[in-house]
Amino acid sequence: MILTYQKILESVNNGRICISPFDEAMLNSNSYDYRIDRKLLEIDDIPVDPKKQTSYHEIEFNDDGYVLSPNKTYLANTYEEIGSKEFVPLLIGKSSLGRLGLFLQITADLGNLGSAHRWTLELKAVQPIKIYPMMRIGQVSFWETSGDKEMLYNGKYNKFSSAKSSEIYKEFIGK
Repeated sequence: MILTYQKILESVNNGRICISPFDEAMLNSNSYDYRIDRKLLEIDDIPVDPKKQTSYHEIEFNDDGYVLSPNKTYLANTYEEIGSKEFVPLLIGKSSLGRLGLFLQITADLGNLGSAHRWTLELKAVQPIKIYPMMRIGQVSFWETSGDKEMLYNGKYNKFSSAKSSEIYKEFIGK
């Protein structure tokens, strides 16, 4: 079951949901808007090979914005630290930006129970689109769980404060 405005607000206020910094003006009927930070990682490899460590370069963009190019994949991170040990976060893009051709969270929209950090965002532009630091780029909803909550996420992408590139290549090492 998805949490609504009042339940999200209550859960932030009593520490059951972490959103830091929190601004009630960014709370919606059943989600919270999150912002993009000031750095991007642009993947350089063409083609990308999951058996090899990905090459990328960092872009720091300012208030003038940055134009994302089609046929490129960018990684960024949320400005806010988001998570919960009781509710599962689901990060999605804003439909207003999707209507302009920006895909966000290409495949990794489901967060893990127990993880609270700045989330890595996956960005893909259908056409050139300008983004700005601190703009509302997506929204997070929180879902109640059913069953055991004792197994909290402690995986390789846990607790990063900046965008993290893929580590799938490590699965092929030694094979």
